[in-house]
Amino acid sequence: MLKRLAPLVPIALSVVLAACANHAPQPELASQSAVFSPSSIELDELDEQAKEAALGDFTEEKSYKLPQLADSILSHGLSLVGTRYRFGGGSVSSGFDCSGFIGYLFKEEAGMQLPRSTRDMINIDAPLVERDALKPGDLLFFSTNGRGRVSHAGIYLGDDQFIHSSSSRSGGVRVDSLDDRYWKRTFIEAKRALAMAPNDMLVRHP
Repeated sequence: MLKRLAPLVPIALSVVLAACANHAPQPELASQSAVFSPSSIELDELDEQAKEAALGDFTEEKSYKLPQLADSILSHGLSLVGTRYRFGGGSVSSGFDCSGFIGYLFKEEAGMQLPRSTRDMINIDAPLVERDALKPGDLLFFSTNGRGRVSHAGIYLGDDQFIHSSSSRSGGVRVDSLDDRYWKRTFIEAKRALAMAPNDMLVRHP
């Protein structure tokens, strides 16, 4: 049984941002905090050197419940922090681009086959979600090329944080703040893709 509570932990986000399509400017970030720790993976099972910078140490007692599938998706995603970026990549061995990372997690943990490109992914028949009503597991879409069209995507973690495969220059899979000026400016919309999950996946975990 998955642990249903995910403690918040601090994260320092000081590396340069870049979007999936590698077209975005690279703003400097101030230090950010309050990022999820994997709820179903113990920290002592993670590679300490690879994960310490992203996950940090537990410092807060605040916690809350995640939906079953979101919990599984986010736990798996956080275990992949630091996985290299690769344009067109969709596996741990090859690396991920932004849509490849999302597609991999949703297929592995929710049995869902999402479209391969962000342009198609944003058009899935899933409920739109307002910015102030986001829940863990929601898909976030951004226009990072300055043309008003979707070019990047990530998965909402909660507490205004999201996980995504950013770029080779910014470390691949990482966690960033949706409240950062750059991501706030380029955010387009969010969709609750998990509303489309097969019914049998919703009850697979006791």
